[in-house]
Amino acid sequence: MTRSTTDEAAAPQLPSPKERRRLREAKSLSEEQVAAAVGVTRATVRSWETGRTSPRGRKRVLYAKLIAPEPEALATTTPAAAMTAPAPVPTAPETVPESAAEPTPVPSAEPASEPAPEAAPEVSPEAAPEVKAMVVTEADTGTDTGEEAAGERRLSPAGAFDELYARTAPNLVRQAYLLTGRRALARESVERAFQLAWHRWPEVAVDRDPAGWVRAAAYEYAMSPWHRLRRAHRHPDAPPTEPGKRALFDALLDLPPAYRRTLLLYDGVGLDLPETAAETEASTPAAAGRLMTARAAVAERLPELASAATPAEQSALLHDRLGGLARAEHVPVPQPARAVRTGSEDKARLWTRAAVAGVALLIAVTGLTLHTAPTHYEPPISPAERVGGVPPRGGPQKLTAQDLKLQKTLREQLAHGPERLIPQLR
Repeated sequence: MTRSTTDEAAAPQLPSPKERRRLREAKSLSEEQVAAAVGVTRATVRSWETGRTSPRGRKRVLYAKLIAPEPEALATTTPAAAMTAPAPVPTAPETVPESAAEPTPVPSAEPASEPAPEAAPEVSPEAAPEVKAMVVTEADTGTDTGEEAAGERRLSPAGAFDELYARTAPNLVRQAYLLTGRRALARESVERAFQLAWHRWPEVAVDRDPAGWVRAAAYEYAMSPWHRLRRAHRHPDAPPTEPGKRALFDALLDLPPAYRRTLLLYDGVGLDLPETAAETEASTPAAAGRLMTARAAVAERLPELASAATPAEQSALLHDRLGGLARAEHVPVPQPARAVRTGSEDKARLWTRAAVAGVALLIAVTGLTLHTAPTHYEPPISPAERVGGVPPRGGPQKLTAQDLKLQKTLREQLAHGPERLIPQLR
């Protein structure tokens, strides 16, 4: 047995990812406090609580002691008890995170914190004021993996899809509206994304972040430039009547699509910078540059945003303004999950039938061509052409009618007429 295997066997057992978050919230610890105590970033703590990764070595021991109700409680807790623990009551959504791996310093809002317990003496008791909840935050869109829900109760594929749709579809429509400024297109984008997700459900169901998969598909469809050719989506909907919301609405639509998407993901949804860069298919420095440029452009339209004392206050204020704009506008409710699944299946059947019909037509045309095609090569007959440059005909010419008459007369007189002298031999 190697040393790494021995260390893993001796390491304390951790509860399920969902139970980790419940224990942290029960002890009134924020993600920043846990990250500072263990010595990692906030994104790493989030990945531990969503089941993407698990701590190892010294970090695993510190993390287990930090979230345990008592130092000895975690060692006596069985995995079954951890899986059957009651689910926590949803709290205020998480604010905009900040990763320590950012090459460009991007400010983020920090949630409220309480004095750290005895298990984590390294945590600083100072933190920024808590930011109000936003309807387009990551906590509402449900970034927990499907593996956590499957650990509590087994769901059929349709049931798991319906649960994901009910949890994320309404807020995704609001996000798509902020991204496009068109209500009908926002609803259509979300429904198309979920139809694609149901068509590829074996792939989406095992994804680490099914909600993120659907969100990326909805954003890609909503930002497609081909919608400009459609008469219904050539122009955005009427802006809000309130001056502040209208200024923010116009500022968002004036941004380039890539900058608008980066700002919405970071300050609206609450992704950290590496996750935002990955979803926008850009490098982390490029995503940071887009974010700072977008914030500066929006701050020119919003005086209160430009007058913020610190970048954290600016981020929190922009977070609230985006949430207020998304909540204030009446966005159409998406179709029921059953209708979306039925539409996806109908579309799949339609494309299958079209493909079969196309193949059958191609086979028929090929057979007809082989039946009517000639079996050997027949050179084509060249059309008649006038030939020039031929020399005139030589030799005696053709006798005319008068010449023929004279010839006949001479022949007749030669036999009977005495007028002609016949030469004789001597």
